[in-house]
Amino acid sequence: MGGKKKVGLKQMEKSQTKEDEAKEVKKKEKAGPPKERKSVGIMAPDAKNDKIIGEIKKMNVLTPYAVATKYNIRISIAKNFLEQLEANGTVQLASGSHNLKIYKPTAS
Repeated sequence: MGGKKKVGLKQMEKSQTKEDEAKEVKKKEKAGPPKERKSVGIMAPDAKNDKIIGEIKKMNVLTPYAVATKYNIRISIAKNFLEQLEANGTVQLASGSHNLKIYKPTAS
């Protein structure tokens, strides 16, 4: 009736030290410098600034994500900013649903 052979104390001790060393090596590999978190802006750019309007008009398609990444602001603020630009007549709604709105600059 065989079965698995019982390991002696010395053998158990050796295997335990090998496991501990392997864990330490893995921890050293994983531990790196902490990643820096980028803080995003809370204030939207001025919708009446000529410089910003000029940059917006150069873009072919305007999505909240594109504006948020360009000006380093939150997506919700970018959505509000695009709505302000639409009210001013700088951009017009090209397509969209309740989730995503796509704007294009007006030709004026």
